[in-house]
Amino acid sequence: MAVSSSVSHAKALQFIEEITTNADSVQQKVLAEILNRNSDTEYLKRFQLSRTASRDEFKSNVRVVTYEDLQPDIQRIANGDRSPIFSSHPISEFLTSSGTSAGERKLMPTIKEEMERRQLLYSLLMPIMNKYVPGLDKGKGLYFLFVKAETKTTGGLLARPVLTSYYKSDIFKTRPYDPFNDYTSPNEAILCANSFQSMYTQMLCGLLMREQVLRVGAVFASGLLRAIHFLQHNWKQLAHDISTATLNPKITDPCLRECIVSKYLTNPNPELAELISKECSTEEWEGIITRIWPNTKYLDVIVTGAMAQYIPTLEFYSGGLPMACTMYASSECYFGVNLNPMCKPSDVTYTIMPNMCYCEFIPLDNDMSSSPTQLVDLADVEVGKEYELVITTYSGLCRYRVGDILHVTGFHNAAPQFRFVRRKNVLLSIDSDKTDEAELQKAIDNAALLLRGFNTSVVEYTSYADTKTIPGHYVIYWELLVKDEETGNFPPGEILNQCCLAIEESLNSVYRQGRVADNSIGPLEIRVVRNGTFEELMDYAISRGASINQYKAPRCVNFTPIIELLDSRVTSVHFSPSKPHWTPERRG
Repeated sequence: MAVSSSVSHAKALQFIEEITTNADSVQQKVLAEILNRNSDTEYLKRFQLSRTASRDEFKSNVRVVTYEDLQPDIQRIANGDRSPIFSSHPISEFLTSSGTSAGERKLMPTIKEEMERRQLLYSLLMPIMNKYVPGLDKGKGLYFLFVKAETKTTGGLLARPVLTSYYKSDIFKTRPYDPFNDYTSPNEAILCANSFQSMYTQMLCGLLMREQVLRVGAVFASGLLRAIHFLQHNWKQLAHDISTATLNPKITDPCLRECIVSKYLTNPNPELAELISKECSTEEWEGIITRIWPNTKYLDVIVTGAMAQYIPTLEFYSGGLPMACTMYASSECYFGVNLNPMCKPSDVTYTIMPNMCYCEFIPLDNDMSSSPTQLVDLADVEVGKEYELVITTYSGLCRYRVGDILHVTGFHNAAPQFRFVRRKNVLLSIDSDKTDEAELQKAIDNAALLLRGFNTSVVEYTSYADTKTIPGHYVIYWELLVKDEETGNFPPGEILNQCCLAIEESLNSVYRQGRVADNSIGPLEIRVVRNGTFEELMDYAISRGASINQYKAPRCVNFTPIIELLDSRVTSVHFSPSKPHWTPERRG
């Protein structure tokens, strides 16, 4: 490792030790800075809080809020109000959350300096990783990174996902060369808005530099599996391009095409093309990642929370490579890092960096009927307990409920370490989509309207996220009551297919974007089960100890014996016949 890298890595690790050792004092300083700069904002003035308010005064006066509480003020900013509502610094753009409100992505106001704060957290990742996997500066990272659709609000501010904002920033685009962050994908490929052209050229560059690749990754596990699936479907054309040094005519973006042709596809390489063809033409794809990229040391993907369902598939394709979950972040704020990134996925814990924002925690058994002062500070959480995260940020969010449920596993110095448990109230998730029970119920109700003409109703239903297919898709089990069954007036297959589409049309914009623009979610499936199936499901639950008085059909299942029971009772299967409506513009 070069001397300059060695020094910067040592400084980064020392920084982590310092701020985690003094976690509570750092937190007090962060809160004081936020209150000092934002005390004259409209939002904090409502609580009559002075610039020098203490932590106790802040907790006594400022209420804990959800997105819905803030939405009227956020809408004012979106409509063009530039007065200091949340922050004394100008709102630079909105970051669109994967969480939704009224079916649309949440808009998180942010300020320019937050980009530097996020970059600071990124700068800690490789110094940590280098402790466990030395020599990463001797090769490249094959990362499948993508920008997503962005739009402008009525008031002219950009609204886009946090990673799209980062990849399009000068901090990323003009980053200095760093041997520890040397990617196979050129910026032109990452920044191409067309998902096929972006994926194709990133895969092509990764194949051309296969011997140099030391790590393979994507943001989420689902994204890496989509890349493998893409290779399965496109390896012949990729091999042809490599063999002949010509580029697929489907790559039409002029900047991207010029970049690939002039810098990467400079000479024919029939030997490499033959190797790729040999590995990909077989039906045996187990260990394909290490067969194509033989020097890969680990996968860099998030496999915590909803992404844990993809671990077995990733193990199959990678031949059991370690999976590193390096950081914990959201659209609202970046929070912490994994100080032991090569641990097993089930053991992943994140250490909160106390300089990122001011953190409080709602004990999970607290129904919030008590005073908000009952919230626990970062340094005072207890090992073994679960909490909901509440944050106060430099951008102006105050005592905001993120919705993440975290389990305290221990401490690094004085900073707690958490295992991510789940997103609050999320029922189904394939990629970045998050569907809760109320939303699914509404979608089922809307689809059931199509059955009325056949005098049919939905007696009972449940669901699960099927990740065996790539991309994964939602499966809904329906038990139907057909009142005219004797006359043969059963809803035809075309109607039940339309029911699938009706459900999709009723789901939130993140889901629909995944279906339409990102191709990260497959067509929704309805499996009709025979009458009495949900009675059998109840009998099974009771046989395992459930109370007959308190039993209610689960709205989501993931226990294999239950899925097998349901599948054994399926009488017909139906899929959405087309994609739902989606545009980058927000509804209303």
